[in-house]
Amino acid sequence: MSIIESKVSESELSLYKDQILNNNYINPDSYNNYNVKRGLRNADGTGVMAGMTRVCSVEGYYMIDGERVPMDGHLTYRGINVEDIVKACETENRFGFEEVVFLLLLGKLPSIKELDNFKSILSACRELPDDFIEDMIMKAPSRDIMNKMARSVLALYSYDENPDSTSLENVIRQSVHIIAQLPPIMAYAYQVKRRQFYHKSMYIHQLKPEFTTAQTILRSIRGDKTFTDEEAKLLDLCLILQAEHGGGNNSAFATRVLSSSGTDTYSAIAAGIGALKGPKHGGANKKVSEMLDYFKENVSDLTDEAMIRDYIAKIIKKEAGDGSGLIYGMGHAVYTLSDPRAKILKRKAAEFAPGTEYEDEFRLINLIEKNTPEIFAEIKGSDKPVCANVDLYSGLIYKILRVPEDLFTPIFTCARISGWSAHRIEEILTGGRIIRPAYKNVNTKTSYVPISDR
Repeated sequence: MSIIESKVSESELSLYKDQILNNNYINPDSYNNYNVKRGLRNADGTGVMAGMTRVCSVEGYYMIDGERVPMDGHLTYRGINVEDIVKACETENRFGFEEVVFLLLLGKLPSIKELDNFKSILSACRELPDDFIEDMIMKAPSRDIMNKMARSVLALYSYDENPDSTSLENVIRQSVHIIAQLPPIMAYAYQVKRRQFYHKSMYIHQLKPEFTTAQTILRSIRGDKTFTDEEAKLLDLCLILQAEHGGGNNSAFATRVLSSSGTDTYSAIAAGIGALKGPKHGGANKKVSEMLDYFKENVSDLTDEAMIRDYIAKIIKKEAGDGSGLIYGMGHAVYTLSDPRAKILKRKAAEFAPGTEYEDEFRLINLIEKNTPEIFAEIKGSDKPVCANVDLYSGLIYKILRVPEDLFTPIFTCARISGWSAHRIEEILTGGRIIRPAYKNVNTKTSYVPISDR
């Protein structure tokens, strides 16, 4: 029996289904007739220009004479190529996520002294309020960690002596606290889920103030608290790559929309978490894992490229998989020829997967990446380039790190909150107007009918 037993069943409400469908469906052709940009997308798939930002740039094509020309993808944080950040951290064998958080929030790279001080601040902010774990997490276990994280962020409002002020100083204070506290919230929520729904032991470990975000996460989610430096730095790399992705991505835009209304930081960040949970956004890494399971269950020889191609075609035709017609982890709204994040994670997967139980899965993913563009073009009659996106390889990296699937998207959240915070600050400082796009009403006017005559 569920925690909350519904007093009204789905079958009792099903009588309303036909009425709801009849009165809410809009013919897709209407969008073209009224020149409405569905999903705030132009006809060629590019995003409608809705704002400006100095936080991040996501580049995947050139515009020449009004035509979109594909290019290798570039991702820059505050004007700095993320590949250069990754290269520096790898060359110097150090953690980099905290440096990226500083860069996104303040707009500049920190000096050694500034970075050490910022790490100390994050560490000091990581402890949760007294009794928060018991009252806000343990007493209401959640099947989904993302929902528990959103609820916990909203609950932090009640512990803030100045929760509603949108002054720069106050929003920075709140942002740093939430960035620091979200990883332990995630870990505690996972441990409670293990006990409540999996009937396994729950481990609550004391935080170590000297640990980085990546080290804190691995120590908190593992029963024995142990991990290697190599593992922690691989997770740190994932956090760097997932920290930010432009003001137009769904969760950042959601955060900016709420921020434009003048609401509090906790409400705005909770909106970002809710958006990232969706399978078309951050939840896609779990959908990739689910898709790979479909391949394993339905393809007798995963090394046979022809069989892989046949199953890819079935998925695109909605004859297999989850019925969506989507090859999760392939394609992106901006990137055309390549996603720089996917390239880096593929390189790391090629380094770590051989000799492990995930070697075969790595080969399968490579075959999916290699064959999907051609098959998609054949079936859809499209010449639009389709490349692997970050989700195709992030789940595999998490598996290599022994991260449970329950935490794939939550860890993404622990990284992306730094980008949301930067966008919230920018929206408050420079947006100036509530975000309020127009919607075309395509219903017909009718007369009110007295209840006795219906």
